Amino acid sequence: MAFTLRQLQYFVAACEAGTVSGAAHTISVSQSAVTDAIKDLEEDLGVALFERHRRGLLITNRGHQFYRHAARILGDVSDARRSFGEEAQPGGGTLQLGVTSLVAGYILSDLLARYRRAQPSVQVTAIEDNGDYLEHLLIGGELDVAVMVISNMRDRVALQAEIFETSPYRLWLPLGHRLAGAEIIEIGDIAQEPLIMLTVDETEENTGKLLSALGARPHVAFRTRSVEAVRSLVATGAGLAILPDLIYRPWSLEGDRIESRDVAGVLPVVQVGMVWRRGSELPRAARDFIAMAQAHHPRHKS
Repeated sequence: MAFTLRQLQYFVAACEAGTVSGAAHTISVSQSAVTDAIKDLEEDLGVALFERHRRGLLITNRGHQFYRHAARILGDVSDARRSFGEEAQPGGGTLQLGVTSLVAGYILSDLLARYRRAQPSVQVTAIEDNGDYLEHLLIGGELDVAVMVISNMRDRVALQAEIFETSPYRLWLPLGHRLAGAEIIEIGDIAQEPLIMLTVDETEENTGKLLSALGARPHVAFRTRSVEAVRSLVATGAGLAILPDLIYRPWSLEGDRIESRDVAGVLPVVQVGMVWRRGSELPRAARDFIAMAQAHHPRHKS
């Protein structure tokens, strides 16, 4: 087989974009270059990597298998380049971090503060995105480490994870609510209440599954990606929320009180931890970051 790294790069871009035009735009090349690369790969491998249709490309089963190899190869090349760059800059280097939205302001900020105090010469770059995309960047070698929600991590073969916090779901409600007097609340008591849904990571999905499993269809009053918006809406009586205790704070930005109560039954939990590519030769900066996080294991305090 005589395929090149450039062909692999174009193939991976096509897998992720779902169209030739999208891949060409992402990597700033012509559409014909992407088309030719895919065609040459298919001839080399003797398999169809995509099914073509009017709206774009649909990856085949064999194409999906090859994608995993291609992403890993590109990741290994990225590791090799970084290792030589690290040798050229002793005592410094770079750290490329990823973080999911739910934990960006609650876990990563403390870890970064500690790390920057310990390693002031390391240049740190961080990106916030959803878990699926961060997994892709980790596998492709574009990120060193991600601090993320790993309860729903998909690729547990290519990626290694270490949990350092587990947070249960609890009910958020305004001061003076009729349910605020109970220490433990039955799920049936909130089934007909308006709910504020946080739409980051898997929080909305988990809340919906919880209520559906108990025969209750959630009455969603508002959906938002902002935790602060949830706090304000709950505090002012617009609805209740079922969210991880990790992000609970007793006050909204306006200074209104928010109560938190346990809900009877088995509720989902959110697992937060670090993720990196399994078998990767991590740069020294990333190894130091992981070691620091393992030593401190930050815990949420109300």
